[in-house]
Amino acid sequence: MGDEWRRHLQSEEDGTIRIKAHGNMKVDARIVTDENHFNNHIDDRGPEQLVNAAEIPGIVGEAWAMADWHFGYGLPIGGVIATDINHGENGGAISPGAVGFDINCGVRVLALEATVDDIPNIKKLGGRMAGRIPAGASGKGGLDIDMPQIRALTEGGAQAAVEMGIGFDEDLPALESNGLLEVEDATLSNRALERGLRALGTLGSGNHFLELQSVEKLVDEETAKHWGLYEGQLLAMIHSGSRGLGHQVCSEHSRKLEQKYKRTTDGWYAEEYDFTLTDRQLACAPIHSKEGQSYLQEMNAAANFAFANRSALAHRLREVLRLEMGVDGEARTLYDVAHNIAKIETHIVHGKNCQCAIHRKGATRAFAGDSGHVQNNFQGTGQPVLVPGDMGTGSWIMAGPKTGQNQAFGSSCHGAGRALSRTKAKQMIDGKALKQRLENSGIRIHASTPNVLSEEAPDAYKDVDEVIELTNRAGLARPVARMTPNIVIKG
Repeated sequence: MGDEWRRHLQSEEDGTIRIKAHGNMKVDARIVTDENHFNNHIDDRGPEQLVNAAEIPGIVGEAWAMADWHFGYGLPIGGVIATDINHGENGGAISPGAVGFDINCGVRVLALEATVDDIPNIKKLGGRMAGRIPAGASGKGGLDIDMPQIRALTEGGAQAAVEMGIGFDEDLPALESNGLLEVEDATLSNRALERGLRALGTLGSGNHFLELQSVEKLVDEETAKHWGLYEGQLLAMIHSGSRGLGHQVCSEHSRKLEQKYKRTTDGWYAEEYDFTLTDRQLACAPIHSKEGQSYLQEMNAAANFAFANRSALAHRLREVLRLEMGVDGEARTLYDVAHNIAKIETHIVHGKNCQCAIHRKGATRAFAGDSGHVQNNFQGTGQPVLVPGDMGTGSWIMAGPKTGQNQAFGSSCHGAGRALSRTKAKQMIDGKALKQRLENSGIRIHASTPNVLSEEAPDAYKDVDEVIELTNRAGLARPVARMTPNIVIKG
């Protein structure tokens, strides 16, 4: 296909660029960007993947890329697609590659009633956080659980974690879907369960982190006040997911589905479903097929484990904060959102109600206050949207619209988005020098390897403030508060 899509670009007046449907595309594609941002960060592979995703059977509306989009597996990170679950005989497609390997990678933000001045010894606190909250690829240091307990967590999510003494009842209403997705018949492989057994309460590696941050400025003071946020306040941001368990689920289902697709002159064809795709990494099944339902159930089970994992991480953090800060260390959950997930939701598409499987890959919900799917506390403000930036610049909390779902199926960006690949970042950025520079600026960094610091360096990411501005301009979410990091724990 090459860059054929470039001939079909059309700049909209709402902070997006459209790629008009052409070739085998069933719908248009939209990218949340302006021409300047688009040209600065263009990697032809990302828009090509979006164009390929617009061919998925049963797709409706438009194929979206959020402002933090970049090249991924099958669907670009930052991709959002919706398929009609009532399309055809067995429903529109569900695609593991359009959800991602790290199922329900997500973010939880905890708010303290304290400022950085209330920390008796920030160096000691950072060291103790790094010691008590395991980071890195190995999964060493996970909470000690057995097979019946991990099964309970995959079926019961954060609610099961609370019953096991990991988290508080009052956390649950502040979690997306109350931290629990319905699982009726998930037959997770022993390998997936074994990988989860070692990982509960661990951060993982790559872009996963735990940060203690200070609220630097409030942009929407009214919303911030309603959420109990104020300038100088300490927040804790946890970014992690389902760890090896979710990765195993995605790997198994992607492999199984990809084997059903054979190369033809028209692309990749699955005779069983009569589905044709340009990119086999988007291998998918009708949602009501045996394979579609099997993936959906296991994905929900992995997502439940991720909610439980963030509960366990929050639990460990609270223990450290109480130990080091006493009563000042008490932390309430502001919100917890999923990033890599497919959810069955009802949206208005071309004037009609559509029950859709919304695939959000490196994208997050940004539901409106009147959507019927946010807790009472957020009905006047819209849902909190948690947007980690980079460890040297800052992160944001945004809000979904007060009324009326946004044009991207109630979705928003989920972070800053990569500007450099991990390989390029490692070649270009000296991790040790970066650590020194960040510490000189007052940010305490605890990372397992200098390589991680190179890969996750501020220069490896897009400008988060620009991503926030584009997201706001497109009417997807509005900025509420910007935070800067004090302590960073990295895998």
